[in-house]
Amino acid sequence: MREDTTTKQDYLVRGTAWNGQLRVFAVQTTRLVEELRRRHDTLPTTTAALGRTATAGSMMGAMLKGREKLTIQVKGDGPVGQIVVDANASGEVRGYVDNPQVLLPSNSLGKLDVAGAVGRTGYIHITKDLGLKEPYRGSTPIVSGELAEDFTYYFATSEQTPSVVGLSVLVDEYGRVITAGGFIVQVLPGISEESLTRLEAAIDGLPPISSLLEQGETPEGLLKRVVGDELQLMDELDIVFKCECSQERVERTLISMGEQDLKQIIEEDGQAEVECHFCNEKYVFDRPQLELLLEQAKPKPIQ
Repeated sequence: MREDTTTKQDYLVRGTAWNGQLRVFAVQTTRLVEELRRRHDTLPTTTAALGRTATAGSMMGAMLKGREKLTIQVKGDGPVGQIVVDANASGEVRGYVDNPQVLLPSNSLGKLDVAGAVGRTGYIHITKDLGLKEPYRGSTPIVSGELAEDFTYYFATSEQTPSVVGLSVLVDEYGRVITAGGFIVQVLPGISEESLTRLEAAIDGLPPISSLLEQGETPEGLLKRVVGDELQLMDELDIVFKCECSQERVERTLISMGEQDLKQIIEEDGQAEVECHFCNEKYVFDRPQLELLLEQAKPKPIQ
């Protein structure tokens, strides 16, 4: 078990509890969410919205296997616009938000108004690439905009897996991420009524996740506060920010535009600048580079 989560790599733990009646996940995502904040220059309310989605994504990715991956799209009617997060079974996560500079007054509880930023009307769309011919797609309405409740509703409705989702992002006075993390507890078939009542009581009595994380609680500790000592941890997984973009990928994208479009860019602009939504990296191509790509885009003569 790791003791100091403030200086160590983000990580996730997963396991079971109560003799296999529950499947459990918990994660620390402080570094991940701070990396997203830094790359996208998000203001606190937007940091919390994107960070909660990325935290959920990290745990949902851990439910996959091998090279499987998923994409979360939160499309609410709030000012942040669309939130997009990619995650995979290896603990790699990336994400962005349409409008990173949204800052709203605190809500009635004195907390960041994530629901006001996300919106209370809209949908969560989940697309899973499971290596099959067609990806799995699930969608559910946004029920609160606070996101933890929305993912709880998604699991119950779209995947028919009753779950409790807890998500938290805490920022300091300068907007930097102090802590981020969360948990997912899923009810498995055959659970007893007594266990369900016990779980509800544990969730009702749980202090705010942000307070627990700020006090140095670990992912393992979060789970023990929910399920007690009857916790069987299976393994842990490092969680990292990783984007799949590269110079080569962007070159292939430009070539795929075709000869005419590339000629137009060369004649009108003399260069091309491509920016990745997910990591904000910029790829600049000057005229000689574009002319080389143009040669590759030209149709090959039939032999």
